Amino acid sequence: MAKPIVAVVGRPNVGKSTLFNKLIGQRLAIVEDTPGVTRDRIFGDCEWQEHRFLLVDTGGIEPGIDDGILLHMREQAQVAIDSADCIIMVTDLHAGVTAQDQDVAAMLMRSGKPVVLAVNKVDKVGAPPLELYDFYSLGLGEVFPVSSVHGHGTGDLLDAVCSHLKPAEERAEEDERISVAVIGRPNVGKSSLVNYVLGEQRMIVANEAGTTRDAIDTQVDNQYGSFIFTDTAGLRKKGRVESGVERYSVLRSLAAVERSRVCVIMIDATEGFTEQDSKVAGYAHEQGKGCIIAVNKWDAVEKDDKTMDAARKKLVNDFSFMSYAPIIFISAKTGQRVDRLFQLIKYVDEQNALRVTTGMLNELLARATARVQPPSDKGKRLKIFYMTQISTRPPTFVCFVNRRDLFHFSYQRYIENQIRETFGLEGTPVRLIVRERGDGKTK
Repeated sequence: MAKPIVAVVGRPNVGKSTLFNKLIGQRLAIVEDTPGVTRDRIFGDCEWQEHRFLLVDTGGIEPGIDDGILLHMREQAQVAIDSADCIIMVTDLHAGVTAQDQDVAAMLMRSGKPVVLAVNKVDKVGAPPLELYDFYSLGLGEVFPVSSVHGHGTGDLLDAVCSHLKPAEERAEEDERISVAVIGRPNVGKSSLVNYVLGEQRMIVANEAGTTRDAIDTQVDNQYGSFIFTDTAGLRKKGRVESGVERYSVLRSLAAVERSRVCVIMIDATEGFTEQDSKVAGYAHEQGKGCIIAVNKWDAVEKDDKTMDAARKKLVNDFSFMSYAPIIFISAKTGQRVDRLFQLIKYVDEQNALRVTTGMLNELLARATARVQPPSDKGKRLKIFYMTQISTRPPTFVCFVNRRDLFHFSYQRYIENQIRETFGLEGTPVRLIVRERGDGKTK
């Protein structure tokens, strides 16, 4: 299920990144007493009162400046606002209400999104300072005093944010359509595939790389089911991503991966595998999405009866870190095997959501440990007491053991392979968590 997105916005140097780090519980954003340090949106998972959402830190908004990096930061913040389900606007108690704050507040009100106003740097406990009431003049409703350094007031702030987010059950009803992100390097044919699926020239298609700037959602209904396809900008090496529009296109693409259930990773058959292909696929793998490797432009390859098998073997080796992903050879130009691609998308989505009972898992565990003895060290052998599945998308399993340090990576891989061999799970990553019974710690 796609998580809601909450954007943290405000003018520069009001403590957005410090608040972001406090809310997600770790130092992901760079914090420095210099305006404009945060230049890219940064994503982090946040959980509060049974609500799970994606928190997005942004660069400071400078509404009145139209040049240089500040313009790009404003564009980037606008991207976050457009994609957010709720917005936290951060202001500075010591600076008071500034003209920039008023401009940002007006910009947020025009967006029509729910906004929660946080007044930062209220570091003293007790009665709220009188200066706090000046912030009601921004017209955003209730004011929440917080200290991003000490964490004061963040609970009330998160309560207000979660009141604007839809319950998980309601979002589950909206998630009946399979969301598919089409990702890959520039100019591999992503837009051509979406155009073929739609039967119309909705996306701009050109031989020049980088034609697609935005991540564009398009609904598709056919005999295979109901889908939402997202055509994304090509992901390049970081060193080749130019500042400005293209940088934010990449950020939109990463957000599209986060919102999707299945990622179609497109490879150019005429160029073959590149290091950047593995990095593009890595984004989807790390997010636990269902994955399909689609080799496009297959019609342009000279081939005989052995070409496909040879290409498949090479790709299996190239994508060894995600050997679970099925490989399909297509042509977005002619429509070759696009029908089969739809069938794969539906199958991989089902595998990503598969749930296995604890009883079946422990029967598998008994057979697996009898076939290959668990490792031991200095006379102490690993004991796996039981295994259970705790979540889906991706399927995530917890093994309760006597000693975590004995559960070596190679044996974890063996158990994962046994799970796949028994239950399929084709096209989806599998997460295996090791927990030592009695200490509540995970690895």
